[in-house]
Formats: sequence, C-alpha cells, structure tokens
Amino acid sequence: MSAIHNKPLEKLNIFSVHGIQMKTFHLTWVAFFFCFFGWFGVAPLMKVIKDDLGLTKEQIGNTIIASVAATVIARVLIGRLCDSWGPRKTYSALLAISAIPVITIGFAKSYEAFLLFRLAIGVIGASFVITQYHTSVMFDKKIVGTANAVAGGWGNLGGGVTNMLMPLIFAAFIGLGYLPASAWRLAMVVPGVILLVLAVLYYYNTKDTPAGNFEEIEASHVSASPKAKGTLALAAKDPRTWILFLAYGACFGIEITFDNVAALYFAENFGATLTTAGLLAGTFGFMNLFARAMGGIMADKIGNKYGMRGKGILLALLLALEGIGIALFAQSGEIVYAVIAMLGFALFLKMANGVTYAIVPFINRKAMGSVSGIVGAGGNVGAVLAGFLFKSSTISYSEAFLYIGLAVAVVGAIVALTRFEKESVETEKVGKAEVAVA
Repeated sequence: MSAIHNKPLEKLNIFSVHGIQMKTFHLTWVAFFFCFFGWFGVAPLMKVIKDDLGLTKEQIGNTIIASVAATVIARVLIGRLCDSWGPRKTYSALLAISAIPVITIGFAKSYEAFLLFRLAIGVIGASFVITQYHTSVMFDKKIVGTANAVAGGWGNLGGGVTNMLMPLIFAAFIGLGYLPASAWRLAMVVPGVILLVLAVLYYYNTKDTPAGNFEEIEASHVSASPKAKGTLALAAKDPRTWILFLAYGACFGIEITFDNVAALYFAENFGATLTTAGLLAGTFGFMNLFARAMGGIMADKIGNKYGMRGKGILLALLLALEGIGIALFAQSGEIVYAVIAMLGFALFLKMANGVTYAIVPFINRKAMGSVSGIVGAGGNVGAVLAGFLFKSSTISYSEAFLYIGLAVAVVGAIVALTRFEKESVETEKVGKAEVAVA
C-alpha cells in the first residue's frame, strides 16, 4: 500500500469508491442509514400498533423513551470500544446483535413485551458513534467536518426514509392478505435481515484506519499502535465534551424525538392518513440529504478562517434559530403552517448536528472515540428528557414542542459562552505522531 493510500484523505469525492477511505466512508453511512430502519421502523406504524396492543398515550411515551434510553449507555461504551477494539469489528458486531430484537419484535403481544423490545433495539443507535469515529480517522482535519457531516447526514436520512417506506412495506403485506396485526410484525423482519447482511459486508470490506486494522498495525511494529487506554477518563474530564453533550441533546436529541412522534402527531392533530402522516414526517428526515452537510461545510470554512471560536458561535446561532422554529411549529394551528415551520427548524437542527461533529474531532484526538461516544450519548439524553414531556397526560404534544423550543434556545446561549479553542493537555502531548494515526 502506497504512502498516499494509507493516510487520511484531504479531499472528499462522494462519487469515488476507490481506496479503503472511500469504501469505508460509503459503507459506514449506508450501515447507519439502515440502522434507522431497525431503530425507528415501528414509529410510522404506531397508529396500527397502538390499536393492536391497546396502548395508552403514557405507554406510547414510555416506548419512545425506551427506544432512546438504552442508546445513552451504548454510545459511551461503543465509543470506548472504537478506541480499544477498533471500529470495524465494533460496527459488525453491533449490526449483527441489534438485528435480533428488530426481527423478533413481532413476538410482542403486550405493552410490557413491546417496551422491552424497543429498549433492546435502542442499542442500535450507538451505530452513529462508530460512523463518526470511522469517518474521522479516514479524512484529514481540514475536511473532517465535511466528511463527518455528509456521512452523518446521509445516514440520518434513513430516519426520513423509514417514515416513508415502512408504511409502504406494511401496505405490501396487507396486499398479500395479512391482517394489520400481522403485517406490522412482518414488516419489521425486512430491516432486520438487511442489518445482518450489512454486518458481513462491513467486516470484510473496511479497515480500522487507512494504514490497516489495529491488530495489523500492532504486528507490523512500523508505527505506534492506534489502540488507546484510559480514553473515557480523558474525554470526561474536559468541560468542552459536556458542553457538546448538551448541544447534541438539543439538536440530534430533538431529531430522533421528532422521528418518533411526527407521524402520530400529524395523524392525531391534523387528521392525516397513515401514509400521508408518514410522508410529511419523512420530509423532516429528508432534510439530512443536504442540511447536515451544509453545517459541516460551513464549520470547516469558518474554522479555517476564525478557528474553534468561530465554530462555537456558528453552533450557538443555529441552536437559537432551531429553538425559535420549534416554538413556531408548536403554535401552528393548520397543517400547512406546521409543515413550513417544521422544514425551517429542521434546516437549523440538522446543520447544528453537522457543526457539533465538526468540533468533536478536535477536542482530544487521543480519546476521539470516547469524546464521540459521550457527545453522541448527549443526543439520546436529550431525547429521553423530551420523551417525558410527550408521555405526560397533562401536557399536550403542542405544549411539549413549545417547552422544547425554549430549552434548545437556552442551550444555544450556553454554547455561545463556551471557549472551544483551548487545547487540552493530552492533545498537546500527542503531537504529529497522533495526527498521523488519526
């Protein structure tokens, strides 16, 4: 392997599939894309599942919380595994293990069983951490924000496509003669099988780093092992990690909350049909096709000119605009205005996602997996907290969105006061050798 091909790429050519860097780039976003089908496949079918299992509003809220709660712990642990075990084996194992509850959720015959399955499936949300880690090591620091944002955005696009396609897969089983109570269960087998196939493809077609897998680099003795110990402590003691934890809870946390409740919200608040509600909710996810990438590209350009301080101000501004948009959405009394407001806050939210992970690789490259894991877990903590609003019997969905909008704006203010440009002691010690590995 030439020296050029075993180093991080300095350019992102999305049409290329040559080299381990671009093969990994495309496989990682495709895997994350289909993880959404397993993770939120039941969300656009909740109207049917609600009637089938006799779920109450509070019980539905509990399942929403369960679907993101397990991911909090999983993301932290998966980030640590990326540092020590390598992203290739970690992703392959996660895909294979997560496919099991996705395929078998159809066995749920009660609220309690359905809740446990959604809790187990939630582990698949940790796939995002590996996606961002693996992209970060494959691209140079000049372009890593863009690469992370494009991979994350195209992967997140799965959330929107899931809302659109799962009702159609459900309808296909209805067309084959199955009753709704059986059709939603069979529909979930489809994403589960896809995840198993991707587990195999990922294992055999990616490498941990441009220079090879962790064990290959260790055996060669040519360069220092990329494996790291104690990275979780390094990441956790840096205050900037926790500010990004809050920020990601305010953007991605709200995104996955919206993925969970949007179809049901449009169906119950505006009387939309299951298919129409799914399409409307799907447009929210489709913004990931370009919006998250826009955030990453802007962050790289602003970062190259104004440094980390510029990136921090950009993130704060986007969060403030997102909060205002969510508040307007909450007050929309007609479906047309609601959709317009949704598209507005979706743009700022998804751009904020991209900017957050344009900052993450620069917090501490020696503990990049752990930083990515903690920040990623913040997204799910935000979703869990938002989920408690949606399960309340005394707070309407519209009121819940209003409170969320205000909270997001407050987080934006906190980010604005944070100095991200300070280099950590550990990062300073790493030097050029660390950058060569990362």
